[in-house]
Amino acid sequence: MNRLAFKMKLNPGQKEAYTQRHNAIWPELKQLLKDVGVSEYSIFFDEETHTLFAFQKVNGKGGSQDLSDNPIVKKWWDFMADIMEVNPDNSPVSIPLEEVFYMK
Repeated sequence: MNRLAFKMKLNPGQKEAYTQRHNAIWPELKQLLKDVGVSEYSIFFDEETHTLFAFQKVNGKGGSQDLSDNPIVKKWWDFMADIMEVNPDNSPVSIPLEEVFYMK
């Protein structure tokens, strides 16, 4: 099992919208994540910097960050683009984080 972490940036004042959209995650997106081996996925929010910290447990080598060609993922990106920092293709600006400590 691999652990992946990355950060993204939420636009100011969009925490409630972001939370509501994720609480109603589309069933087909949730199933896609499970199908590619994402067994756990948490996103934390830093109110001071508007930074989102994402953590995933993944069976295999890839995670949600490897689904950029999937039409469901592209549709989700379009849905989320108005409330967070995105790239020209509407994918979230996502910065991988290096693990420097792990306690089991």
